Amino acid sequence: QAQLMEFGGGLVQAGGSLRLSCTGSGRPFSVYTMSWFRQAPGKEREFVAASDRDGSTTSYADSVKGRFAISRDNARNAVFLQMNRVTPEDTAVYYCAAKIGLAQAGTPGSYDHWGPGTQVTVSS
Repeated sequence: QAQLMEFGGGLVQAGGSLRLSCTGSGRPFSVYTMSWFRQAPGKEREFVAASDRDGSTTSYADSVKGRFAISRDNARNAVFLQMNRVTPEDTAVYYCAAKIGLAQAGTPGSYDHWGPGTQVTVSS
């Protein structure tokens, strides 16, 4: 059972950068596909980025491709989301999530473990 916690949210100006971290306890991160999702007020939770178990395969939502980067450090049971050139549309609560296997990595319902989320607010 993975217990996840996100860190690093806050207020950032448009065009700036922010780095989110997620750490966990329980099973080693190396067994999980690790992903980031986000949810803005009044909207459904949406996929942001995913990493396979060793970080060799990553995928991104079109809206963040080229601006955000997911990485992981399995030795530290940590996954990161580097957010660059942020816009007000990136404002949301960001969640890290873990699942076994890479299938349906973009589907929130396929994940077994979630952190409580961290708020990211981008000012214009």
